[in-house]
Amino acid sequence: MKRAFDFLLSLIGIIVLSPVFVIIIILTKVTSKGPAFYKQVRIGRNNKEFKLYKFRSMYVDAASKGLLTIGSRDSRITGFGYYLRKYKLDELPQLINVLIGDMSLVGPRPEVKKYVDMYNEQQLGVLAVKPGITDWASIKFRNENEILSQYENPEEAYINNIMCQKLDLNLEYIKKRSIYLDVKIIWLTIKAIIKV
Repeated sequence: MKRAFDFLLSLIGIIVLSPVFVIIIILTKVTSKGPAFYKQVRIGRNNKEFKLYKFRSMYVDAASKGLLTIGSRDSRITGFGYYLRKYKLDELPQLINVLIGDMSLVGPRPEVKKYVDMYNEQQLGVLAVKPGITDWASIKFRNENEILSQYENPEEAYINNIMCQKLDLNLEYIKKRSIYLDVKIIWLTIKAIIKV
């Protein structure tokens, strides 16, 4: 049931938003050098790697300078990329990940291997389901970049504070997950983005 829900909504989303995709691709290409899409290896269900798609919002090779984005005006973010990130438009290509079955619309946000390797046995339980485009943690930590910018050591703060809270929220979601809950989380995500 969940797979059919994901497939149908992601397909409709890609079709309806295709004009937006085209505009973003053009603006990304003309405002900075590099490809329109950014691919990053993330860890999905059953600890398997997959390529997550995003619209590129940073300068080429920005990831070599760190995995976390600190503050909304991180110097690695392009001018147009700032707006993509602010309104979460950079995440739209993940509808492709949902369509092909790597991801779900709702589920624990996928992490890079570096951070997954730090999970304890209980936290590894989030890998029992497909990762999602949004989840409770995406709503609670909507301004994660700004939160991290307040710390002297942002990565340490992420690992010891934010990441743990995210995993707790995701494990709670897994216990209660349903189509109704997914619809609720999608709606609350949209509301959070509109309020920005």
